[in-house]
Amino acid sequence: MASAGKKKRISNVTNTQPSNNGAGSSSGTVGDGQVSGFVEGSIIRITMQNFLTYDHSIVYPGPNLNMIVGANGTGKSSIVCAICLGLAGKTAILGRGDKVGLYVKRGCNKGSVEIELHKAKGNLVINREIHVENNQSTWMLNGKHTSQKTVEEEVKALQIQVSNLCQFLPQEKVGEFAKMTKVELLEATEKSVGPPEMYEFHCELKTFRTKERELENVCKEKASALEKFKQRNERNKHDVERYYEKKRHLDNIKMLEKKKPWVEYETARKELEGVKKSREDAKKQLKTVRESQAPMLKKIQHIDSQLRPIENQMKDKTVSIREASQKCKQKQDQLDRKHREIEDIKQAFSLKQTEAADRQKRISNTRRMIDDLRAELANIGDQSDVTPQINAVNAELRRIQEEKAKMEGEKADMRREKDNLNGECRLLKNRLRSLDDMMKIKEEKLRGRSKDTYAAIQWLRQNKHIFSGNVYEPMMLVISVRNPHHAKYVENHIPFNDLRAFVFQKREDMEKFMMEVRDSQNLRVNSVFAPEESCATRAPSRPIESLKRFGFFAYLRELFDAPEEVMSYLCNQYKVHDVPVGTDQTKAMIKTVIEEPYLKVLYTAEEKYSLKKSFYSGKTSTSNSAVRPSQYLTMAVDAEEKRQLEEQIRTAEKSMQAIDVQMSAMQERTAKLDHCDNELRAQKKGLSEMKGKKRQLEQKISTKQDSLRQMEQGGIDLQKAEEETKAQISAVNSQKVAIVAEFMAHMKLRAKLSMEKVYMALETVGMTAEKTKLETDCREGSAELRVLEQACAMLEQRKARLLEMCKGLMRRAREICNMDPGESAVPPDLHTAFSQLPDTMDEIDAMLNEERSRADCFTGLSENVVDEYNRREQEIKNLEKELDEKSNALKTYRQNISEAKERWLNPLKQLVEQINDKFSDFFRSMQCAGEVDLHSENEEEYDKYGIRIRVKFRSSTQLHELTAHHQSGGERSVSTMLYLMALQELNRCPFRVVDEINQGMDPVNERRVFDIVVRTACKETTSQYFFITPKLLQNLQYADEMTVLCVHNGPYMLPPNKWDEKAFTRRCVRRKGK
Repeated sequence: MASAGKKKRISNVTNTQPSNNGAGSSSGTVGDGQVSGFVEGSIIRITMQNFLTYDHSIVYPGPNLNMIVGANGTGKSSIVCAICLGLAGKTAILGRGDKVGLYVKRGCNKGSVEIELHKAKGNLVINREIHVENNQSTWMLNGKHTSQKTVEEEVKALQIQVSNLCQFLPQEKVGEFAKMTKVELLEATEKSVGPPEMYEFHCELKTFRTKERELENVCKEKASALEKFKQRNERNKHDVERYYEKKRHLDNIKMLEKKKPWVEYETARKELEGVKKSREDAKKQLKTVRESQAPMLKKIQHIDSQLRPIENQMKDKTVSIREASQKCKQKQDQLDRKHREIEDIKQAFSLKQTEAADRQKRISNTRRMIDDLRAELANIGDQSDVTPQINAVNAELRRIQEEKAKMEGEKADMRREKDNLNGECRLLKNRLRSLDDMMKIKEEKLRGRSKDTYAAIQWLRQNKHIFSGNVYEPMMLVISVRNPHHAKYVENHIPFNDLRAFVFQKREDMEKFMMEVRDSQNLRVNSVFAPEESCATRAPSRPIESLKRFGFFAYLRELFDAPEEVMSYLCNQYKVHDVPVGTDQTKAMIKTVIEEPYLKVLYTAEEKYSLKKSFYSGKTSTSNSAVRPSQYLTMAVDAEEKRQLEEQIRTAEKSMQAIDVQMSAMQERTAKLDHCDNELRAQKKGLSEMKGKKRQLEQKISTKQDSLRQMEQGGIDLQKAEEETKAQISAVNSQKVAIVAEFMAHMKLRAKLSMEKVYMALETVGMTAEKTKLETDCREGSAELRVLEQACAMLEQRKARLLEMCKGLMRRAREICNMDPGESAVPPDLHTAFSQLPDTMDEIDAMLNEERSRADCFTGLSENVVDEYNRREQEIKNLEKELDEKSNALKTYRQNISEAKERWLNPLKQLVEQINDKFSDFFRSMQCAGEVDLHSENEEEYDKYGIRIRVKFRSSTQLHELTAHHQSGGERSVSTMLYLMALQELNRCPFRVVDEINQGMDPVNERRVFDIVVRTACKETTSQYFFITPKLLQNLQYADEMTVLCVHNGPYMLPPNKWDEKAFTRRCVRRKGK
C-alpha cells in the first residue's frame, strides 16, 4: 500500500477475474495524477491476461520511481516477465523457462501481455498473445496485427533495450552483472546512456582497426616479398649475364657446325676427282701386264692335266693302306683282350688261396673265444641269487611312482585352480578397466567445463595423504546413477557448482585444501564439508508407498549411490531424501498433488515443481520449469562396485601367489623323488645284468660253436682250383695263335700297297718340279700384275667410299641448314655468315674447340634461371604497384580511424567521467570508496576497451575491481545498484528495471542505497524506474514523485475499487497508538 503524499492518484494492479486459488493483486500510488512527466517510451500501462500468476491484471506505473513490493510468490517478477516478453524480449533474458508457452498460466491454452508506451505523437500499444499448443505468439500494434520484427523495430526506435543489463536487470540475472567483462560493460553502457551514434562509432572503429591490421599485415607481407624478390634477382643478375655470354658462344658453335659439313663436302669432292683419275691410269697398266703373262700360263695348265690322274691313283692307294692298318689294329686289340683274360683267371685263383688262409685264422680265433667263455661261465656259477634284492628295489620304485602320481594329480588340480583364478582376475580387471574408462570420460567432460577443477583433482590425487579425514573428488565423479534415464532429475536438482565441488569430512581439511588450490595456485574451485552428524540415512517425511497413487515411484536419494559423507551433505542441503520423482501420471494429477501439505519440491517425467506456502494466507504457490537433459551423470560409475572389484583382484592375486608357493614346494619334492628313482633304477639294472650274465654266456658259447661248425664245413679245394685254372689258360692261348696268324697277313698287304704308292709319288715329283719352275717364272712376272690389281681394287673401293661420303655430307649439310632435298647451293643468309668463318677444317676444328671450351666454363646455368629472373622482375613491378595501392589504402584507413576515434573517444571519456563522478559521490555518501574508469591495455585495440569498476567497503583495504568472486554478494549488489543509479541521470533509455537487487545487502547498506535510489530516480530529469523488492526496512524516506505498487495474492483480497485508503490509514494510526 502507498504512503501518504501531497497529491493523490490511485494507480492499481487490478485483477478482474480471480483465479481458482483466489490469487489477486492491488496497489496504491503517491504521485502526480497526470500523464505528464513520462519520457518518450515510458510504460503507461501493463495488462496481463492468463499470464503466470495472473488471471487478468492491469498495472499503471508512475513516470519516475516505481517501487513494486510484495511477498515472495505473489507475482512481482511476473510483472518483470510481462515487460520483457511484451516488448519482444527473449526468454533467455529472464533465466527462467526457455519456452514462451511456459509463461502462460497453468491450465490455460493461451495468455496475453499488453503494454502501452508513451509517445508524443500518440501512445504505442503492443499486444502479444501466447499460445501454449504450438509455443507461438501473435502480435498486434495499436490494434492491428503485425510481425515480431516490426515490434522489435518500434521498440528499438524508442531506445528500449531489454537485453541490456544496464537497463533491464531481472532477478535471475542480478548475479550476472558482476560477471560481465569490462568490454561487455562498456558496450552495455554505450547502448544504455551514450548517444545513439556512440556505439555505432565504436563498432565502426573496431571494423576499421580490424581492416587496418589486415592491411598492415598485407603491406608487411608484400614489402617482405618485394625485398626477397629484389635480393634474389640481384643474386641472379650475374648468372643471367653469364648465360647470355654463354649463348653467344653456343651460337658461334652452332654456325661453325653448320659450315663444317660444307667444308667437309668440298674437301671430299676434290679428293673423289683425284681418285677417279688415278683409277683409270691403273687399269691401263694392268691390261698391259696381263697380255705378257699368257704363254707361261698355258704350259702350267698342261702339266696340271698330267698330274691329276696320278694323284687320284695315289688317293686310292692311301684308302687301301688305311683299311689294312685298321684291320691290323683290330687284331692287336683282340690279342690284348686275351692277355687280360689270362690275368683275370690267375687273379681269381689267388683270391681263393687268400680266402682259405683267412678261414683257417677265423676258425682258430673262434675256438679260442669258446675256451674263454667256458672259463668265465665256470667262475659265475659260484655267486648267490640276486632275485630278492631286485624284488625289494621294484617295491621301492612302485612306492615312488605312486607318490609321484599323487603329486602330479595335486599339481594338476592347482594348475586348474590357478587358471580359473587367472581367468577370473582377467575378467575382473577388464571390468575395472571399463569402469576406469567411463570415469575418464566423465573427467574429460569436467575438464571441458572447468579446467581449474580438473587441475585440483590431479593435485588432490597426489597429495591425499596430507588430509586426516575422508576427501572426495567432485560429486559428479563419485555419484553413480542407477538408471541413466534418471540422471536428469539428479542433475537438475543439484546445481553444477555443487556437482563440481569437493566434499570433505572435516572442516580443517577443507580449509587446508582451499588455502593450497585457491590461494596458492589461484584455481577457482568449490568445496563443501559434510555435517558432523550423518544425514545419509535420514527418513523421508512419508513412505514412498503412500505416494505411488500419484505416480511417484521413488525419492531422489533412491535413484543414485554416493559415499556416505556426500549423501549426508545432499540430504542436509538439498533434501534428496524427501524429493519424490514421478511419471506422466503425476503430471496429469498435478493439481491434486500440489495440495499435499508436505511436498516442497517434486518431479514429474519432464518438469520440476517448487511449492511455497504463504505465511499470510497459508495458500500454496507453485512454479515449474522444464527438466534439462543430463550432461554429466548419464555415465554412472559404481564406486562400491569398483572397490569390490579391486578387493576381488587383490584376493585372487594372493591366492595365485599361494598356489605358486605350494607348486614350488611340490616341484622340489618331485625332484628328490626323481633322484631316488634314478638311483634305484641304476641299482636294479646292475642286479638284472648280474642275473642275466650266465644265461648270456651260455648263449654266446652255443652261437660260437655253431659258427665254428659252419666254417669247418665250408672249406675250398685248392688243388682242384689250380687244375681248373691251368685248363682255362691253355684254351685262351690257342685262341691267341689264330689271331696272330690273321694279324701277319694284314701286315703284309699293307706293306705292298705302301710300296706302290711310293713309286707313284716319285713319278709326280718330276712333273711338280717342272710346274714349280714355270710358276716361279710366272710369279716373278705377275708381281707387278698383283700390285696393279690391288691398286685398282683399292682405288675402286676408295671411289665408292668417297662417293657415299659426298652424298652423306651433302645430306647432312642440307639438314643442318634446313634446306630442301633438291638444293645444292648455300642460302644467301648463311653464305654471308660463312664468309666470316675459317675455310679449312683445321681452322674450323680449332675454333670449335675454343668456343666449346669457353662455353663449358659457364657451368650450372640454364634457361630457367633467365625465365625466373624475367618473371621475378615482372612480379617486382606488380608488387611495387600493389604495395603503393595498399599503403595508400592504409593511410586512408588510419585517417578514418583518427577521425572516428576523435568522434568516439572524447565523448566516451566525458561520459565515463560523468558516471565516475556520480558513482564516487554515491560511495562517499556511504562512507565507502568507488570509481569508474575507461580501461584499455592498448589505445589502438578498440575491441579491448572496457569500463572498470573498482570499489572498497572498508578503510583498511585498497580499491579492488568488481568481480563475481572477490566481493561478497551484498557488496556486489550495492555496487551494481549504485552503478545503475549513476547511469540514471545520464540515461537516454525510457525506463530501467531492477528486480530484487537488495536481497543480499545488510540493513545499513540497504537503507543507504534506498535513499540514493529515491533521491536519484525521483528527479525531474530522470526516466522511469522500476524497483522490485519482497521487503522494505522500516522508517525509510519516501518522495512524492515515487509510486509504490503493493502486490497481494490471496482469496480474501479486496478489489481495487473497494479499497478505502483512509480507513487503512486510520487503522494503522490506531494500532500504533495501542
